[in-house]
Amino acid sequence: MAGLAVNSTIDPLQYASVVERTEELARLQAQAQRRKSMLVFGPEAVGKTRLLRSFVQTQPLALFAAQVQSPREMLMALIEELRRLARPGVNLPASLATLSTGSLKGCIQRALDQHPFLLALDHLAGPSRVVTGLIKDLNYFDRTPVIFVARTPHMEDIGNLQPMCAGKSERLELKEFLPPIALEFAKREASRTGVWASNLDQVLHQLVEWSNGNPGSIVHMVKMAQFPRYYAGDQIKAHVLYLDYRMGRRE
Repeated sequence: MAGLAVNSTIDPLQYASVVERTEELARLQAQAQRRKSMLVFGPEAVGKTRLLRSFVQTQPLALFAAQVQSPREMLMALIEELRRLARPGVNLPASLATLSTGSLKGCIQRALDQHPFLLALDHLAGPSRVVTGLIKDLNYFDRTPVIFVARTPHMEDIGNLQPMCAGKSERLELKEFLPPIALEFAKREASRTGVWASNLDQVLHQLVEWSNGNPGSIVHMVKMAQFPRYYAGDQIKAHVLYLDYRMGRRE
């Protein structure tokens, strides 16, 4: 099916910069260069994980943990990253299965003494005191910067880690796209996925409004718009699609 034409009134460079979070990525890189920690926060599906993964790809000494849940899971993820990077002077036991949490932490701390690693922790939500204690121990008075992602900057989301990012320059909020960029983003998603309908322009305007410019929500709803159940003839039944989206139906 034919795609939707791109809105020529939006500067392509501005569009790419906003969608790819160029400014935010530069802030993270500058923070890493200063060896300072940073909290990345924002609503669900705004692109926090995508930004963190883009950042990690630019940092040859980043230790990435995708899920910060139990203390042992976090430590094991960091040790796997140390194995992957295989830096000289970092010696890890052949078997970790029988090691205690304290021993695992010791392995990581010795590695942090050898190289200027940084930690990139995703999905940090309501961490236990043990987890936050481990993160503080590994940070060791800013020896090892920690870039961590949470949905909000509030205490219940990041535990007692707030002092590590107390300053304004140490907090990075990701916001939804403003309407013009969000609409252009929706149009490009529709074109990319091959979505077409005689009322597509109207539907995309509605999706942008309903999503408040949230990129993840736009992507999900445009993807849902590919399915026949949301069509009446050559028109998309936008309200039915949106109701299913709100009810938690994900195609």
